[in-house]
Amino acid sequence: MMPTKYERVTSVPIPAEATIGHTYELVHLADAYSVQLPNGTLTDPELLARFIFSQQPPWIGRLIKMRDALVAGLGLKTARHLKSLGERDQTNRLGIFKIYGKSGLEIVFGEDDKHLDFRLSVLCASPVATQEEQSLIFTSVVHCHNRLGRIYIFLIAPFHRLVVQASLRRAARMGWPRSTGTSFVQV
Repeated sequence: MMPTKYERVTSVPIPAEATIGHTYELVHLADAYSVQLPNGTLTDPELLARFIFSQQPPWIGRLIKMRDALVAGLGLKTARHLKSLGERDQTNRLGIFKIYGKSGLEIVFGEDDKHLDFRLSVLCASPVATQEEQSLIFTSVVHCHNRLGRIYIFLIAPFHRLVVQASLRRAARMGWPRSTGTSFVQV
């Protein structure tokens, strides 16, 4: 089945208006993916980010469990640990990630660990002069602190790209929340 124009996820340059583009002096991974939003879609970046995470394909959860089993012995933060932090502090976290900043157009979230720091951004942007066409751009930047971080990012980069693209496609297929007040389960 051919994806609709709203399910098409495209690799794009990091947008100039994305604040995370200048977060780190040295970047070991940086990518951005865009998906077109249908007219009438909610444009609150935090709610869209929460929607994306609430609609992820089930295989991503299994992949995260495998990742946690592999890295727990290295003293790295696991999703289980981060989830417990989120349960205690839902206002400053988006799911398992710490919120670092938000505006009307963008939310920046991520995590710092001993091997690497990363930031993710969900940005609502208008690709044309009118507000009729909106895009959601999901950007990731990673800064590694040491050899473990560089090895880790080398190994997970292909999975990271698959996860981001699959998450955006799945959210589009599920139907983005409408600005008219459609509700969904928040993460």
